[in-house]
Amino acid sequence: MADYSKDITELLLRIPDGLPLRKIVRHVYNAHNTFFETISMEDVSRDVASYLQRRSKTPGSPIERVGARGFYRLNPDSGESRQLMLQFREQEEENAVEQHEEEQKCSPGLFDDFFDSL
Repeated sequence: MADYSKDITELLLRIPDGLPLRKIVRHVYNAHNTFFETISMEDVSRDVASYLQRRSKTPGSPIERVGARGFYRLNPDSGESRQLMLQFREQEEENAVEQHEEEQKCSPGLFDDFFDSL
């Protein structure tokens, strides 16, 4: 059984309202299939469903079932989920700062000197 926990957690962090199992499976399948390494959709589906069922058994679990059957989200009442959400936000903010700094470091454009002289 492959470990898809990071992919599932990141996906559910991005979609706080939750997703149906089939969309979670499709996301993980697409993230792990490459031209040189293929895995079957059935294997991914089995592993993802098993992971989600194990991690959503109790009311304090980090993942919870919501609404219709097969619909999952991060449990906002779980301490573990809240910690993951905080870490995710911090990481997103750091990435945004790094991206902004990289954009500032870009070499000057072809006509920058021309427009500066006007």
